[in-house]
Amino acid sequence: MHTKRFLAALLSVALAMPPGAFAQSTGGAAVAPGTSSSEAPLVSGSSDASADPILPPDIARGVFGTYGGAQSRFSNGGGNGGGGGGGKTGSTDWRAPIVAQQLPDLGSGGAGSLTPQAERKLGERVMREIRRDPDYLDDWLVRDYLNSVAAKLAAAASALYIGGYRPDFELFAVRDAQINAFSLPGGFIGVNTGLIEATQTESELASVLGHEMGHVLQRHISRMISNGERSGYAALVGVLFGVLAGILARSGDLGSAIALGSEAYAVDSQLRFSRSAEQEADRVGFLLLAGAGYDPYAMPAFFHRLDRAAMNENGIPAYARTHPLTGERIADMEDRARRAPYRQPHQDPEYGFVRARARLLQDHARNEYADEISRLRSEIDDRTALNVAANWYGIAYGQLLLERYDDAAASLANARATFVSGARAEGEPERDSPSLDLLATDIARRAGHVDEAARLAEFAQKRWPQSNAAIDMHIQTLLTLHRFTDAQALAKKETQAHPDQPAWWLYLAQASAGSGDALTQHRAMAEKFALEGAWPSAIRQLKDARDLKTIGYYDLATVDARLHEMESRYKEERLDEKG
Repeated sequence: MHTKRFLAALLSVALAMPPGAFAQSTGGAAVAPGTSSSEAPLVSGSSDASADPILPPDIARGVFGTYGGAQSRFSNGGGNGGGGGGGKTGSTDWRAPIVAQQLPDLGSGGAGSLTPQAERKLGERVMREIRRDPDYLDDWLVRDYLNSVAAKLAAAASALYIGGYRPDFELFAVRDAQINAFSLPGGFIGVNTGLIEATQTESELASVLGHEMGHVLQRHISRMISNGERSGYAALVGVLFGVLAGILARSGDLGSAIALGSEAYAVDSQLRFSRSAEQEADRVGFLLLAGAGYDPYAMPAFFHRLDRAAMNENGIPAYARTHPLTGERIADMEDRARRAPYRQPHQDPEYGFVRARARLLQDHARNEYADEISRLRSEIDDRTALNVAANWYGIAYGQLLLERYDDAAASLANARATFVSGARAEGEPERDSPSLDLLATDIARRAGHVDEAARLAEFAQKRWPQSNAAIDMHIQTLLTLHRFTDAQALAKKETQAHPDQPAWWLYLAQASAGSGDALTQHRAMAEKFALEGAWPSAIRQLKDARDLKTIGYYDLATVDARLHEMESRYKEERLDEKG
């Protein structure tokens, strides 16, 4: 990463405004007499470890493609009676025990907290640099799947009235073999490919995601930063240095990152994720896990496996290092799992395919792809594969990366046949999967079977209309076929629906260039550069658009207005960096 630019971006978020600009007013939270808000306990109300978790009605299976955008997908999604605690509170309401006994709403964080808007802005600035890192995994199938799991967990949070702060969670994958996940300000959550591979069920993966979402929902990051702010404004600068240090060092945990970067200003009890914060995130994560219909035993089972790995290996797994797995935490989760009502958990078929895909994407070189293919085959032959269809899918994907297209098509056929026969054996209706459909399209496209690729791409998008991965593959296929007008129309639709995604703007620019629409090409590239914080390049694109001889009066006025906005933003950020 470009260290100096990243540091300037992080510091500017804090230094551009006075300390009070980050604070939000007290939300009416009660504080015990004689206790300052800074000394308020992390968990208020009863958090009885033996209380039975109460589950909401069944939550519908998530739709792939749910993704955080300009409007929250989760703020209005919970149960009957709307959000924010406006529902019934009588003894007959299943929600009441959660509010009264389990985890009261700690979302406001009290006086001096970083506002949700400032927290999101900080997270977006950090994400700009993360997206430029070569190990940022810009793979829509993986991102869609992770965000679909997060959507189920967030729906459970709404139904259970957990957290007054519910951001647009945006999950992303990092190409890293370490077993880890980490939270960033504003609802951004990173998941290492090593973690996806290490889990054995979807519920285990969801348990880790639920824990990280628990940190966000209970505003632990905001309160850590605010504690630093109360120690002096320079402490907030130290916090931001810590964020930088943690990401560059791949510490994998914001709490540890802050401790690394601001030792001069804070002690562990102030800036690390404290033991009580970790326990609170466990309990919130457990409620989300059970509420979304996952296996409640998955959390203690995965904790146990990591704990055993820590004892048997010289190097402690990164997750166990950044989230210390005490016996008390594991016992607490085991006790809660025992008391949870039994429900047959449903594992989405996509979990196995995404896990296999992550195993290949974790590698970088052709010889590594070949080695992974051999391991996947050995697991099938030795009957140790967790999911035979997923292993065949991984083999097919690896062969695609090695440009062995005929072999890839044959392996994919094995994956589909195994997948379908497995459903029949279990008495389920015929299954389908976006991973299988899109890999078939990709094989045909790269092999030069353009007509077949076009047919498969169109079919996949109709079957999976909300899948970002299906849309992405369809646009790529249209561009490959030089069907620029169709690609432009589809890309334009996506930029309108999700204007915060640079990929759609890039596709719009490419399609517009192919169709000879120079004005749209320059405007689209300007928006892509702006989202990446490359203001000079964005401004240059708009100036080029303004100078086109064919530009009309209305378009010229629109371009001028947007150019003025971008120049103002660029000026503000330059002043921030100088400050």
